[in-house]
Parts: sequence; C-alpha cells; structure tokens
Amino acid sequence: MRRTSARLADGREIIYFDDVTQARSPLRDERPLGPRAEAGEMRFDALTGEWVAVASHRQNRTFLPPPDECPLCPTGRGSVPSEVPDPAYDVVVFENRFPSFSEGAADLLGSAVPEPLFATVPARGRCEVVCFTSDHDGQFAQLPPARVATVLEAWCDRTEELGRLAGVEYVFCFENRGPEIGVTLHHPHGQIYAYPYVPARTRAMLERAREHRAATGRLLGSDVLAAELAAGSRVVLRSEHWTAYAPFASRWPVEVHLVPNRAVPDLPSLDSPERADFAQVYPQLLRRLDLFHAAPVVADGPDAAPIPLPYIAGWHQAPVHDGREDWRLSLQITSILRAPGKLKYLAGSESGVGGWVTDVAPESVAARLRDLADA
Repeated sequence: MRRTSARLADGREIIYFDDVTQARSPLRDERPLGPRAEAGEMRFDALTGEWVAVASHRQNRTFLPPPDECPLCPTGRGSVPSEVPDPAYDVVVFENRFPSFSEGAADLLGSAVPEPLFATVPARGRCEVVCFTSDHDGQFAQLPPARVATVLEAWCDRTEELGRLAGVEYVFCFENRGPEIGVTLHHPHGQIYAYPYVPARTRAMLERAREHRAATGRLLGSDVLAAELAAGSRVVLRSEHWTAYAPFASRWPVEVHLVPNRAVPDLPSLDSPERADFAQVYPQLLRRLDLFHAAPVVADGPDAAPIPLPYIAGWHQAPVHDGREDWRLSLQITSILRAPGKLKYLAGSESGVGGWVTDVAPESVAARLRDLADA
C-alpha cells in the first residue's frame, strides 16, 4: 500500500491510498474554489448533558447530482472536475467540503456566554470523506480483498492521525449506504468524524464497560462475545480472527456486530493476520446482508435478485484519551429495512423517549444469515 498526501485548491488535504507501492504524482487541483467552509458551533443541551453541532452551512452541500457530475469520481470521467483531481485512484480520503467539525472553526465572540444554560463553543475537529473505489456503480461488498485491505489501512491511518490532533477526543469511521439512510451521493464512500468530545452513546457504553470491569475484573466486550458464542443461536459466522453475531438486545430490524476474536481497543491495534482476515470476512458478510430480503430461489424459476440493503456500518473504537483499557473494538452494521419496501421508522417511543421496540427477533436474523453462507 502506498500513501500520498496533497492539497486541493482551497487548501483541504487529500490523501491517496494505492493498492500498489509505486510512487504517485498527484495532479494539481485547478478548480476556482472559494474560501473553504468553516464549521459552525457546538451548543450544550443542559437537559441531557449532550453537545449538538449547529452547521448551517451544510444546507448547501451537494445533493444527489447526476452521475456525470459526481464529485467523488476521478476528474475526467464526468462533465465537471471532481473533488479528486487525478484520472484514477484506488482509495482516496479528503477533508469534507461541508464539514460539521473543522480545524479552522472560528473562535466565537464572547464564547463565555453570560447565561450558563446556553454554553457555546467552536465546532473544532475534522470531517473526512473516504472513497472506497473509483467505480461509481460499485459497492463495498464487491471489492476484492486487496482493496478491502487498503480501505482498512486508510481507516487505521486516519484513526491514528486524527487522534493526534489537538482537542480531538473520539474518531468514528462509518459508511452510510442507500437513499433510505439519507445518502446524498451514490458513489461508494464513507466518512470519518473526529469529534472534540466523546459522543453520548460511546460515553454510555464506556460507563457500562467500566462498571463491568470494576465488578468482575474482565472486559465487558469479551464477556459478551463469549456469551454469544456459548449461546450460539445468534452467531452468524466465525473465522480464525473475527466473529459476527446478531446481538441479544438488537434495536434494529437487521443488526450485526463484527468483532475481532482478540481484545483490541481500536483499528490501529489490529495485527497483520487480523487485517488480512477482515478483508475476506467483511465482504462475505455484506453479500449475505444484500441477500437477506431476497425471495427464496425456486427450482423452476429464476434466481432471486439481491435487494441492496440500506445500512449504516460504524466502527466503535476506544476514545482517544479515556477508557482504552476498558474498551473492545467492534463494527456495528444496522439496517432500517424490516421487509422489502417496509422501513422501521423511529416513531413516538424511540424518538420521544429512546424506548426501543424491535420488529424482528435477532435469532431469526442470525439464522437467515447463516442459511445464506453458500448463496
């Protein structure tokens, strides 16, 4: 894998991660871009103890452009220059043009707000886009293992680099896939957020992990994995280095956790065999998920076409500075598609008070995904 860093016309960083080690000479970005956008502010919710980023400039971000105007394709493939100046790439990462958090977040005038219930601070951090392939019509599930390995190396690289930025407390690598999720660009890509705080769900998970360690002396994530393996009914697949299972208290109609069999706190802590095995296991899991809602194949009829599953796949890593000894890395994949053409809406109970009600038993999800092993 070869890493090459350059700058876009407005000063944002772009980093190429190439499958091969031969040198790359990035082309100059000649677009007449204006000043780069500055992130907005963060406001503290006194009722919940959570931070909310206010990023009004994101209202003008690119929304479902036609294929020939895709900003994530290599320049030269469409009718307009894209965010990637080069005519070809393997994996590329660049700073988001419309960031929720930015290193250049402006200082707020009078940041010491007189009213203590209205605390406001600059939204400092960083947001990056990760393009998994130059193929506009591709998908992660169809990437060859060598490319998946390059994507994983990019995630590891960015986790380490972003974690070293001043003020960054948490790094979250994730992929949104499908218009049902709210994707605004169809090109296969993910994002990385470097937060200036530990997000609420991560903080709650860390508190539970600490309580468990204090009571038992063991890692909560390791005990959960051992319990799922002992139960067996929710295990989807298991390789030498990874295990996938539908969690006992799944919230979403389709939810799968993929975890390394060895306890590690974050992506950079994975060793070479674990990384190589992930490149084989993860696409296999995604392909099964795309077949989850496909109709059964009948003997005298055509094969059922896969139904692209809308999903969010996010890496739960240890915070940058806190609780690393209590954390265990996991990849959570969730989908709101409860049946073909039917979405799980977060209505009154979920949105109002966080009282989750799931429509599908996780045991049936795991059984279905196990049945698809040879599909």
